[in-house]
This record gives sequence, structure tokens and C-alpha cells, in this order.
Amino acid sequence: MISRFPVPEVADLPEDLRDRILQVQEKSGFVPNVFLGLAYRPDQLRLFMDYHDALMDADEPLTKAEREMIVVATSARWSCLYCVVAHGAILRIRAKDPLIADYLATNYRQADVTDKQRAMLDYCVLLSVDPDRIDEEQHRKLRDAGWSDDAIWDMSAITAFFSMSNRLVHAAGIPPNPEFHLLGRVPRG
Repeated sequence: MISRFPVPEVADLPEDLRDRILQVQEKSGFVPNVFLGLAYRPDQLRLFMDYHDALMDADEPLTKAEREMIVVATSARWSCLYCVVAHGAILRIRAKDPLIADYLATNYRQADVTDKQRAMLDYCVLLSVDPDRIDEEQHRKLRDAGWSDDAIWDMSAITAFFSMSNRLVHAAGIPPNPEFHLLGRVPRG
């Protein structure tokens, strides 16, 4: 089961969504279940994909690996298996580190990250689980660690977007694709 809601056939989706999903399939070798599950509401899927890409495909001010770190650490706090597994795979590939996602998913404080990245993760996890504690002091800590206002904005937007994504995945019961479990763990031969 991919979702508790009806899952349309990719061939039945509007052409722009069908093309995007097929491009992902061509690149990765499979269609991520989240796209199939969220395709129940095509107009919302389109917006979801657009915002996801705007947040996650940028190279600055956060690296692509740092963006994935945020997703894995915050999604782990909400027990979102799909996001931890799928974005853990992407993180392993982007960080070129087969272990980092496992550490971030179980206890991000034990992960081999820089002090600057740890400040980022402390902020993002706090924003995700206890947002009313975010104040000027939290932003000062990030600035003291070397993060710009643009970086803090992106951290916040990624955290907020994946808080929404985690809840949609939970509501629909979308499981991670089996293919995600091995990605980035063993070097390609």
C-alpha cells in the first residue's frame, strides 16, 4: 500500500506532473512513493514539488548536504520513517558519507558534523518540536556560529516545509521505497 488515499496512475496525471515524475524515475530508477501518494491532489502535488525544489536544490547559503541534514534530524524527531529513509539516502549521497544519516536519525548530537552545523541542527530541531521557544537568542546563537540571515531563513523554511511533509506522510501512511534503504551506503561499482 502506497497511501490510505487513492493513488492515481502516473499516466493519468496532468502532463507537467507526469513529466516531472518520469524525470525523477529516469534519474533514480524508481518513482518515490511520496509523489505517488501526494498525486491524490495533483494541484497540491505541483505546489509541493515546486516549493520542495526551491528549498532543496539551492546551493547557497546552505549546502545541499546541510539541507538534507535538517530534513533527517527534524523528521526523526517526528518519527517520519519515509522522510528519514528517503532523505537519509539523499544525504548519504550528497555528503559522501554512508554513516551520517544514521547518526542524525538517532541522535544528531553524536553525528560527525561541524560546530556550525550542530548550531544549525539545534535550531532546526527546536523550531520543529518546540517553536514557541524560538526567539532572538536562538538567532543570535546562529549568527555567532557564522550563519547569515539568509541561511537562517532557509533553515526555518526547510524545517517548516518538512514539518508539513511529515504530517502528510503520516496521514496518508506513505512508506519509503525499498530502494532508498541502500542508496549511498555502498560505493557504486
